[in-house]
Amino acid sequence: MKNRIEEAFKNKPIFMPYFPLGYPDLQTSVDVIEALAKNGADLIEVGLSFSDPLADGPVIQQATQTALEKGITVKKALAALKELRARGVNIPLILMGYYNPMLAYGLEDFVRDAAQAGADGFIVPDLPIEEADEFESVIGDLPLIRMVAPTSSPERMEKIAREAKGFIYLVSVTGITGERKSIAEGLSDLIASVREHTDVPVCVGFGIGSPEQAREVGKIADGVIVGTACVRAVGSAQSPVEAARRFAAEFKDGLTRGR
Repeated sequence: MKNRIEEAFKNKPIFMPYFPLGYPDLQTSVDVIEALAKNGADLIEVGLSFSDPLADGPVIQQATQTALEKGITVKKALAALKELRARGVNIPLILMGYYNPMLAYGLEDFVRDAAQAGADGFIVPDLPIEEADEFESVIGDLPLIRMVAPTSSPERMEKIAREAKGFIYLVSVTGITGERKSIAEGLSDLIASVREHTDVPVCVGFGIGSPEQAREVGKIADGVIVGTACVRAVGSAQSPVEAARRFAAEFKDGLTRGR
């Protein structure tokens, strides 16, 4: 199988929205992710809901809580991933979720079923590098995407960057997910520090809320991750699928014009 992540990064910077399966309901979320994929997204972070999402701000917390109340489970989420592949969604789909539901499912079973469903990798915000050995021992060729924050020490940043696969998720600000009014100061230096230790692409997330901000970040990063703004735009719309189409097209256009 060709490496879909490497393929995606052939035209940088890439646009990477996040959306949780099950919000506002399961079928709509599948339609939304398909619309994002076919209207400008280069890679999608597909959210697995958890009852205690520590890294997420109120918009994503509310969305994942709604998904849980509507009955989303890891098993249903993986079935939905399979459906997206059957619909012709060919871009990378990275599963983003917390460690507990993966453990509860059984790590080996989870990784096997995720791979069979068409996942291209994993982001696990509450799994530090020091505790990731067990998970990494079962994921085979699928990458565990590492997160680096402004608070990471130089030694830790170097270790994470040297061992990174797929791409690095660079958290641009301290705190939880959510849009910010401006791009973090010192972001360019932070990206340069990470790039000293790795050749994998560096993508920036947390705080990007508009196509203009995405364009600004895209000038210095390999990819732009947009979560809260995407969930808010889709969740508040009368037609979530139409909103997803428009959202993806606007952000992709913003990034393309910034090249």
